[in-house]
Amino acid sequence: MIKAAKGFRMRRSKLYRYASDAVDHARQYSFRDRKAKKRTFRGLWQIRINAAARAAGITYSRFIEGLKAASIALDRKVIADLAAQDATAFSQLVKIAQAALKTKTAKA
Repeated sequence: MIKAAKGFRMRRSKLYRYASDAVDHARQYSFRDRKAKKRTFRGLWQIRINAAARAAGITYSRFIEGLKAASIALDRKVIADLAAQDATAFSQLVKIAQAALKTKTAKA
């Protein structure tokens, strides 16, 4: 426990009782914040995709629906990276999504 509390200030790094409490709290916070980090990044990716999709003339939800209809299995991290770094590839995805939406509505 003392070894895990290395770098903490004052008695939290020197005395077992205080080090144990500090390490327990630190581990609880790190577990919670690993989950929060995933939520935060997913939200960021959605914002980036939405901004790029709206610039291309389609909404985020319709874009994702079109990708699912076209059976394109890219996660939001990759799509957001394409939106930020490679505009031509993203515009191709938008065209594919729009075409898949048209065929989906034609079938229904």
